[in-house]
Amino acid sequence: MSVPPPRSLQGDLRDLALVATGAIPGALLRWRLEADFVANMVGCLLLGLVLAQPARRRPLMLWAGIGFCGSLTTFSTWMLQLARALRAGEVWESLLVLMASLLGGLALVALGHALGRWRPDSPTAR
Repeated sequence: MSVPPPRSLQGDLRDLALVATGAIPGALLRWRLEADFVANMVGCLLLGLVLAQPARRRPLMLWAGIGFCGSLTTFSTWMLQLARALRAGEVWESLLVLMASLLGGLALVALGHALGRWRPDSPTAR
């Protein structure tokens, strides 16, 4: 079993700065959208695009994947909405939102990933 290299404070601060600078615009977009479902679906599509990038693009993953998409999409708000709807007796509406969010989110991550891997000059693109 190999031991990972020691982390440096400078590297940790750089990573933190990348996450924070991505989180601010993600949170602002979520606030402006005023629609949790839309924000979550947009975030899933964008996350798929980010995941399709080469592994050496760690700064992109920190800024866009964790920072931006992490603050754009909010699991806790989604759960709060579902809990409130269930408490109000809206069982079928809650199940519909749950299934649409899960299936839609997975489908959009897959679509984003496919779009992110697509290259117009590849033989399969023609």
